[in-house]
Amino acid sequence: MIPVNPSNQPGQYGQVPNQPSTPAAGNVPPVVPPVAPKKKGVNPLVPISIVLGLLLLGVAAWLTFQSMSTTRMLEQKVAELEEVEKLKNELETQYNQAIAELDALKGDNEQINAMIEQQKAELQANKGQISDLLREKKQYDAARREIAGLKAKVSEYIAQIEQLKSEQEQLSQDNVRLKSDKDSLAYTLQTKFVENEALTTAKAQLVSEREELTKSVQAGSVIKVKDINVSGMKVKKNGKTSEKESAKRIDQLNICFTTIANDIVQPGKEKFYVRIINPKGETLAIDDLGSGTTVDKSGQEVRFTQAQEYDYANDETQLCFAWKPNTAFQSGKYKVEIYNTGYFAGSSDFELK
Repeated sequence: MIPVNPSNQPGQYGQVPNQPSTPAAGNVPPVVPPVAPKKKGVNPLVPISIVLGLLLLGVAAWLTFQSMSTTRMLEQKVAELEEVEKLKNELETQYNQAIAELDALKGDNEQINAMIEQQKAELQANKGQISDLLREKKQYDAARREIAGLKAKVSEYIAQIEQLKSEQEQLSQDNVRLKSDKDSLAYTLQTKFVENEALTTAKAQLVSEREELTKSVQAGSVIKVKDINVSGMKVKKNGKTSEKESAKRIDQLNICFTTIANDIVQPGKEKFYVRIINPKGETLAIDDLGSGTTVDKSGQEVRFTQAQEYDYANDETQLCFAWKPNTAFQSGKYKVEIYNTGYFAGSSDFELK
């Protein structure tokens, strides 16, 4: 539709013919058809402008989307950095607090101190692992769990140390009690030892006195002898004997002695041992002729020449022995010893020429 120019002014559509401002009454002017405008050609720049506008709109939309994405990424990155920094601070706080708590538990006990140093080393290694999670792997949830576990691990360490301290304290108390018991026992033992030593000494003294008394009694019960006389005898064919002084001319030795009365000794059988010692210091002994060995009271074996038993009546009695070895005698000095009940009873020397 072509607009009508109300002002009747010339425009881009041409002039409009003048019309009366007011039609006369009863006169209707004829209708004049509008004049069609002259058609012009289409501007070729319009489609290009439209395409360019659409392209600009697309570019603007894309840039807006990219800007929004970048903004979201930046916001996410900032949030992550803030989270990492927060976790790092929390890790550092937890670690320093744990180290301080462990150091506060140190004391004079070398075992506990060594245990604390080991636990600190484990915490430091655990801290390094958490730092790796935050720095390289960016596993924040795992890092949070590890940080939470760090506190739990410290509580476990402290519980272990407290338990060890309690055990050490109990052990120390037990040691003190044991030492006290040991000292008491040692004192008791020392007292008993002194008492036992005194008893042992007293017992040994009593035993010694008893032995001395026994020896005295036994020695006092020995029947001593006197008047020991030894004669060299020659036996004749008719059985009679004659005394000789030459060793070559005698066949036997007659030993006679007299017992001394002893009131301590009860009457009864008594045995005397005669020991003849030749000039070489040898005891004359032939087992077939009654020789043998006896033991004196000192425990020494004594070889004897002959033994004889008789009924002792607690009086002085002369006893005689005859020694006939059927061998030649040596010339020289001889010695004869008499023993009774294992004790020396008397001795005498004689000489054969």
